[in-house]
Amino acid sequence: MTVPPRLRRALVRLRRDIAFLAAGVTLHLVPLLLHVWLVMLLLGAVLDPDPETPVVLAFTLPLLLVAGWGLTEPQRWRFRALCGVELPRLRFKEVKRQFGYNLLIGPLLGVLEFLLLALLLAALAASLVLVWIWAVPWEWRVQHHGYTTPASYLTVLGLVALAAVPVLAGGLVRLEILVGRAVLGVSRSDELARRVEDLTESRAGAVDAADAERRRIERDLHDGAQQRLVSLALNLGLAKATLTDLPPEAQQVIDAAHREAKDAIEELNNLVRGLHPAVLDELGLDAALSGLAARAPLPVRLRVDLPTDLPRRTVPAVEAVAYFVVSEALTNIAKHAREATRAEVTVTRLGEILRVVVADDGPGGADPSRGTGLKGLAQRVRSVDGTFRMSSPVGGPTMMSVELPCPM
Repeated sequence: MTVPPRLRRALVRLRRDIAFLAAGVTLHLVPLLLHVWLVMLLLGAVLDPDPETPVVLAFTLPLLLVAGWGLTEPQRWRFRALCGVELPRLRFKEVKRQFGYNLLIGPLLGVLEFLLLALLLAALAASLVLVWIWAVPWEWRVQHHGYTTPASYLTVLGLVALAAVPVLAGGLVRLEILVGRAVLGVSRSDELARRVEDLTESRAGAVDAADAERRRIERDLHDGAQQRLVSLALNLGLAKATLTDLPPEAQQVIDAAHREAKDAIEELNNLVRGLHPAVLDELGLDAALSGLAARAPLPVRLRVDLPTDLPRRTVPAVEAVAYFVVSEALTNIAKHAREATRAEVTVTRLGEILRVVVADDGPGGADPSRGTGLKGLAQRVRSVDGTFRMSSPVGGPTMMSVELPCPM
């Protein structure tokens, strides 16, 4: 005989609910018994003073406090093992919530659980009353020949109560889960704080992964394609110097190929520096920015003030953001502020803040909301929890200020 799937699921759910409530009776009624014992001791101390009462109270109160805090872990196990509900591990400073659940709300739930289990036992006994009667001696059945009518009533009542038990048990389990999550669960503010922390960690991991990928691409280009282009340019240079007896047309082809190879090397160098400059890892931010200032198409005054007594260098991700801020700013000045005659770059570290300021004497009018370059720069700064400010009134000057966090 096969049990229908729907009935099987209902029986499994009922067994889970009854086990959950039965496990909760012990955990919930222990504080209730301690409450009753404490009230009886206090009444006894008032009505009939006993010199041993203070000693008993001295043992009862600590037991009540231990129950209020120590029953939280068994409750977490009950919710997790029997209902699949994961409650967070509460810290000691949240002891008020634990006391409120274990000493105030728990005993009320324990009474409901006890009444429901008592109803289940009574319903089972009533529904099987006709079976129990057969265990009574037959002389009693002969003397009470009308026993079948009340026994039938009890059987019907027992079956009705049994039919109501799954509904009541499911409702009580849902009520306990709701109360448990509300009291022993994570509060809304704590959940948001934890979510912010998780998002911050995941974003930091994404930034580090992207930076590591740029380093890998830079290394592959430097060690692979760039070396091949350098070898090609050397071979073309040797051919140009040694093969002097070639026709003029062939000489022109070699000259053009040599120039193209050198131009390709220069473009690849710029691409590699744009991905992640190797000098930034080897010599630090000061040397990398000095290289940027030297290659800029306009005079750049660079001032880098980094304390030398720091225990370690700035975080690589922050150094990379500072480098690309200066690189993008100088590129924008050369591209959009052609009337500018000079630029000034100032990098200072004050405590846990790295401040980068880039200014020029161009005509101004730069708007981060209208261009993708400045908008992408602001997004890169915010990726490390930095702040981006831009001041560029029409007529100039333009000043870009970036503050990056540098944890010690």
